[in-house]
Amino acid sequence: MKFLANSKSQLFNPDHNRILHAILKRAFYVQFCAGETPAEVRRTINSLKTMGYKGVILGHAREVVLSKEEEKALDSSLDGAAQEQRNQKEIAQWRDDTLATIKLTQQDDFVALKFTGAGRQALQTLKATQPCSPLMREAIHEVCVLAQERGVGLLFDAEQASLQQGIDNWAMYYMRRYNKSGKAVVYGTYQAYAKRAPKILAQHLALARRESFVLGVKLVRGAYIGSDPRELFWDTIEDTHKCYDNLAQCIIQRKYAGLLQPSEGESSEFPDVNFVLASHNADSVRTARAIRDEQARSGQPMIRMAYGQLQGMADHLSCELVKQAKETQGAINSSVEIPQTYKYLVWGSLSLSMKYLLRRAQENKDAVSRTVDARRALGKEIAVRLGLARP
Repeated sequence: MKFLANSKSQLFNPDHNRILHAILKRAFYVQFCAGETPAEVRRTINSLKTMGYKGVILGHAREVVLSKEEEKALDSSLDGAAQEQRNQKEIAQWRDDTLATIKLTQQDDFVALKFTGAGRQALQTLKATQPCSPLMREAIHEVCVLAQERGVGLLFDAEQASLQQGIDNWAMYYMRRYNKSGKAVVYGTYQAYAKRAPKILAQHLALARRESFVLGVKLVRGAYIGSDPRELFWDTIEDTHKCYDNLAQCIIQRKYAGLLQPSEGESSEFPDVNFVLASHNADSVRTARAIRDEQARSGQPMIRMAYGQLQGMADHLSCELVKQAKETQGAINSSVEIPQTYKYLVWGSLSLSMKYLLRRAQENKDAVSRTVDARRALGKEIAVRLGLARP
């Protein structure tokens, strides 16, 4: 997958090699992606919603993961008039792809954005932690306006560490503008495997409180461990789990504790928060659900919250949430949360999807250990359908 994702040869480009395209699409692409065309995407979305999912988190596959050499080559002083024309074309393509993605979704769905898909100029300004160029700023505003009109949330995806501060700055700029109505349009993404995550989240919480806007938070463990410096991450997976669960609990309960503490000189009062708990870890999800159920039973105020898993991963966990939602909706006088469950999936040509699929392959290195729960769940379901066990 790494070879195919980074190959410049037309021979290994699945959009040009029909045999390779057929193999990859059937063996890997359909497991994680929504489709190559709008028609395929609509069928996939309709299928998921028919199963009982609240909605989807849909993203376009165009993105860039920079090597160290490519990072060094981002010097804007080397660009000329021809590059400026390419910049305009790349930003326009990103805008059109993103608008098309929003139009494929429905109210209360989410759209995931990757700014690296907007080309060289976006990469330059993100790396330099500069504001958007006028053309990029206009494109993002157009995207935000359409999302707001359609009732769709925008998840500004986390990316490589060298670009993340710039992405965070852009996310906060647009949250100030569009997250004023009690429901977040724009969400930032926080990667719990990063040691800096609690500090950055605390800074953003303080800013949202001071300026009275809703902080949109998507919490993930992280997906760039293969391309970022190792010293940026917690030393052990247990440290990452601790950070993730601590941040999730604080957000759900709207109070500081443990690793998440107010920034120096800031109030401990929490702002309004909308939350996407993006996790494949059953313990994290069940812990969050227990807190939410207790809040529902005791009549405590609850934040707007969604659960998300990647298409093709942790499906047994997603289906457990869907089942619980159906049972709760059908119960009389139920006093527990009705979980809002989403599947994250991208769409676009196979060649555009290769870097996304590579990250999924890297995340699945431990798939053998993680499939134990899924295998048990499937075995139990088969026994139930054969009448050999109770539901």
